[in-house]
Amino acid sequence: MGSCFAQTMGQKMVEAKFDCLVNPFGTIYNPLSLIHLLDEKSFEERFDPKLILQRDDSFFHFQAHSEIWGNTKEDLLEQLQQKNNLTQDYLASASHLVLTFGTAWIYELSESGESVANCHKQTASTFQKRLLSLEEMEHSYSKLFRSFQERFPSLKIILTLSPVRHIKDGVSENQLSKSLLRVLCGKLENDFEAVSYFPAYEILVDELRDYRFYKSDLVHPSFEAENYIWEKWGVSHFEVKTQEKVEEIRKVQLDLAHRSFNPKSPAHQKFLANLLKKLERLDGDFDFSNELKEIKLRFNQLD
Repeated sequence: MGSCFAQTMGQKMVEAKFDCLVNPFGTIYNPLSLIHLLDEKSFEERFDPKLILQRDDSFFHFQAHSEIWGNTKEDLLEQLQQKNNLTQDYLASASHLVLTFGTAWIYELSESGESVANCHKQTASTFQKRLLSLEEMEHSYSKLFRSFQERFPSLKIILTLSPVRHIKDGVSENQLSKSLLRVLCGKLENDFEAVSYFPAYEILVDELRDYRFYKSDLVHPSFEAENYIWEKWGVSHFEVKTQEKVEEIRKVQLDLAHRSFNPKSPAHQKFLANLLKKLERLDGDFDFSNELKEIKLRFNQLD
């Protein structure tokens, strides 16, 4: 859970057939909103109906990303309830929780002072912007993690700092924000045995160290940088057998993406037959049901 970089890495985990729940409430940039979504308070306290807004005939909630919306208030709250239940179910059985912090800058509603996870394209006058202090972040996460120690004693927590540059806040402001978040990660790692840190931010900024590893917006890591960090992630967190299986699945995914110029050629039919055998073998340990359906459909289209 966390920033858009959490979405990117989480999707890679899903593609590698790990059993993952990725950003159930959409992209969440600031650390306090993550706590709001993870703590054990009741659903009603977490998703106050007063924080619902209407825009373009759709309804949104200030504590979730705009990708979660409803045609009515009731529809939106029902979706949020489902997301909440799914998140709590995953936490109860998960081996690891990975949190990616994006920015320490938050927006609070001018009228109530309540922090929001997303501004939903509302006017600037609706909010007050401020920088979270290290003390309030540390206090909030220490409280959350102590609760997790009691509720989920076997849960391991991995913290990462998003390498995405939040330069809309300003270049120096972004660096100040990242610095605070990095110190926060260090303190939490020292204070809790179950907490560790993965240096995604440092890998891009200090190891790759070149703007060619950013997309054209000079904000988001490039495809090459994402893959490089993903490889580092695998080496540091996966056992050797798991790394081998991930690589095998990656190759199968590449085969699935292949499209022949002559689908009815004997060579391509042989290729599909071999791919089908690989999928059937892997399907015993992983869910490749959708991929199997796709390959069988391609065979049917050859008739």
